[in-house]
Amino acid sequence: MLQGAIERAVAALGAPASDIVLERPREAGHGDLATSVALKLAKPLGRAPRQIAEEIVAALDCPSDVVSRVEIAGPGFINFWFAEEAMASVLKTVLDEGERFGRSNTGAGKRVNVEFVSANPTGPLHVGHGRGAALGDAIAALLDATGHDVTREFYVNDAGVQVDLMAESLWARVQQEVGRPAEIPARGYHGEYLAELAQTILEREGPEFADLSEEEGIRQCRAIGVQAQREEQDRDLEDFGVRFDVTFNESELYTSGAIEKTLEALEERRVLYESDDALWLKTSEFDDAKDRVLRKRDGTFTYFLPDIAYHLTKADRGATLAIDVWGADHHGYIGRMAAAMAALGLPPGFLRIVMVQLVRVVRHGEAVRFSKRSGEFVALRDLFEQTGVDAARYFFLMRRGDSQFTFDIDLAVKQTEENPVYYVQYAHTRIAGIFRNADVAPEDVRHDGVDLTLLNEKDEILLIKQLGEFPAVVERAAAALEPHRIVAYLEDLAKAVNGWYHRHRVIGAPGGVEQARLALARAAQIALANGLNLLGIAAPERM
Repeated sequence: MLQGAIERAVAALGAPASDIVLERPREAGHGDLATSVALKLAKPLGRAPRQIAEEIVAALDCPSDVVSRVEIAGPGFINFWFAEEAMASVLKTVLDEGERFGRSNTGAGKRVNVEFVSANPTGPLHVGHGRGAALGDAIAALLDATGHDVTREFYVNDAGVQVDLMAESLWARVQQEVGRPAEIPARGYHGEYLAELAQTILEREGPEFADLSEEEGIRQCRAIGVQAQREEQDRDLEDFGVRFDVTFNESELYTSGAIEKTLEALEERRVLYESDDALWLKTSEFDDAKDRVLRKRDGTFTYFLPDIAYHLTKADRGATLAIDVWGADHHGYIGRMAAAMAALGLPPGFLRIVMVQLVRVVRHGEAVRFSKRSGEFVALRDLFEQTGVDAARYFFLMRRGDSQFTFDIDLAVKQTEENPVYYVQYAHTRIAGIFRNADVAPEDVRHDGVDLTLLNEKDEILLIKQLGEFPAVVERAAAALEPHRIVAYLEDLAKAVNGWYHRHRVIGAPGGVEQARLALARAAQIALANGLNLLGIAAPERM
């Protein structure tokens, strides 16, 4: 309501459209919310910002039961104080909406494809994949919470060089298992998991499998290896709480005619040319550093072409926005993919890339060494079996995906308030304990007949304000594709909950205060649970 009132006041001044941001002031004495819109409008209106602020305030049509006080501070900041009725309305909204509190329809009608993890089917998932899995899953949840039609997708690169190397490495392991000398390719896969798979193949197929011709043996090892690694990856992701709606195999691009369709689409747009017996795409015309080869001199395609074709299928399947979660090693690939989307004529912003930096895992201050089974990395399963899924997901989401991150196992397993996920979950558990002790079912708590204006203690006002911010935090996190904003919100909310819990009695409070505080406790429990659920983390009743 306040946002709308300011927008109308600004329009009444004949001012150009401006991004009106309402933020909580750093100092409580500066009100509940503040805006600097008058400072932004000073240049286009050619007047002093304080004068503009006075005109905005004069034109405001805010009901008195929403805003009780408005002041202009400094060079032109406008500070607002909420009325008691507005504070009470926050709790009513939370209790009425329950599990839907924080959800909105701002993305209604938009179909979004979120592709994440997409690990090569060549080995177990490592902790970097885990960070991408937690991030992609939380982004999808945020978009779903804001009304988008979301598809979670896993892309299987089952036709590339890495799969060939895996097949050759597995065939070498088969030969080694029957006592024959065989070397794993220099750039192949040396983890013990392929030795385990070779043993399984020989037990199932018999020792004569090793007598196949090298060509046939590698061909079969490719199919067996891809299937086995994908099944293991799916088990790891399922146990990590991540699900996918679609699994798309790169090989489908070749069998479905998608490659040819992509070339035809690019040809129609006249962005292809031949040079030096190769086929080039004019990506330099679309802000890329240089043109890119699609078909090499020998007639084979570069990896760039199937990537373009794959993203065209996303548009053909109805996506209006494609979000890819990529590892940091793909950073240099962003520009050329953006250029390719433009060359296809797809709308600006159709493709958004979220980068994920690798994860350094430490225990007792020392880097954790990789396991012999997984090879040259720390396996995701090894991590979450030590820390628990909730802690692993929470820690992966504490920072922006593109920031460096050190995962401290010792901190993740601590059952103290030093551990941030424990701190947040324990706030939810404490509230659940209030209802157990009061012998009240949380879902039976209502605001009807409860005088919520009795919640006038400083801690209670602070907590109500925190609750009121949740829907806007969800919307901003979804728009920015930044789940770490939810983590930060939950920690602030848990701090407010714990402060209130320690300093104010609920059960046995005099007059109608007990019922009002039970309503506040229930509202806080709902917001904590909804926030944790967006991150794929449990909201426990007991710990």
